[in-house]
Amino acid sequence: MFAVMKTGGKQYKVQAGDVLRVEKLAADAGETVQFNDVLMLGGDTVTVGAPRIAGAAVQATVIDQIKGEKVISFVKRRRKHSSQRTRGHRQKLTLVRVTEILASGADETGVKAATGKAVAPAAAAE
Repeated sequence: MFAVMKTGGKQYKVQAGDVLRVEKLAADAGETVQFNDVLMLGGDTVTVGAPRIAGAAVQATVIDQIKGEKVISFVKRRRKHSSQRTRGHRQKLTLVRVTEILASGADETGVKAATGKAVAPAAAAE
């Protein structure tokens, strides 16, 4: 069985056991999270949502919080001005392993939903 799910503005085709790099989630390593935006379920029969399938979910275990590769953008401006700028960026990502695909009954599982709102650090609260 496979599912097409949506998280972080992207769609992923997943099966049980797959490891994904998704946009940063508010979860620690070892926690179980649930993706409720399932767009399609496949296998013996194919179910397509309009736009989502009610009651379907994908459960995953958070492996680690990582950073993506560095992306460097270099901007050189007009001639005779000698102006240039280099900027780098590393996207924060979450590594998850898909454990289970639920076709129905996702509301009764009690697993917390995967959200991208990161918890503020304790040092910033002071």
